[in-house]
Amino acid sequence: MNYTLYIGNKNYSTWSMRPWIVMKYFDIPFNEKLVKFDSFDAGSLFKTTLSSISKYGTVPILMDDDFVITDSLAICEYLAEKHPDLALWPTDIKRRAMARSLVAKMHSGFPAIRNYLPMNIEAEFPEVGQIILRDHSEVKNEIMLLDDLLSSLLISNTSNQNYLFGDFSIADGFYAPMCLRLKNYHIKTSSILADYIDTICHTKGIKDWISEALKEQYFVVMDEPYRLHR
Repeated sequence: MNYTLYIGNKNYSTWSMRPWIVMKYFDIPFNEKLVKFDSFDAGSLFKTTLSSISKYGTVPILMDDDFVITDSLAICEYLAEKHPDLALWPTDIKRRAMARSLVAKMHSGFPAIRNYLPMNIEAEFPEVGQIILRDHSEVKNEIMLLDDLLSSLLISNTSNQNYLFGDFSIADGFYAPMCLRLKNYHIKTSSILADYIDTICHTKGIKDWISEALKEQYFVVMDEPYRLHR
């Protein structure tokens, strides 16, 4: 196995973050190829670079030698099958089904949070967070759902680990970017979810991603509309 993972900017790219932190947490070695965001136009450097590898032209992309896998969930599922000894999913069949269901919700849900609270690790916008909550009830409703979903799992967790299904799994990797969104926009949550966010920020792999994102200092106009409007 010779893995290469293509990712976008660590400060902004939530989908790149997910397989990266899963691979780091489980000590799955890989070569990293960072393709900086410039724009998503067909002629942009970002698009032309990635389109030469995959017809989708998006990140992340995992290459296993010359085999190409796109989409963060497909990548994580592939890794789970390639490394069954690492238990990337919960080992219990029912908890594994619950974890997959939760990840599916993240993969296709929470459109308002994604739209109005984009990830920006190096910045903190408490004022923006409050304005978004005031003006967009759909964001507030999604945050309440998110808090309820994650808190209920954390309450039922009988292990000493403060993760969604006991030990760290793909499910935690998928919700990590959402945790960083809530943290950086200073969104008030239940104490249970707040403790989980703190655990996530200090977790192996995630802590490394945050540290490297803070070093980028690469401003991408299309990812920071709230700054341009201030």
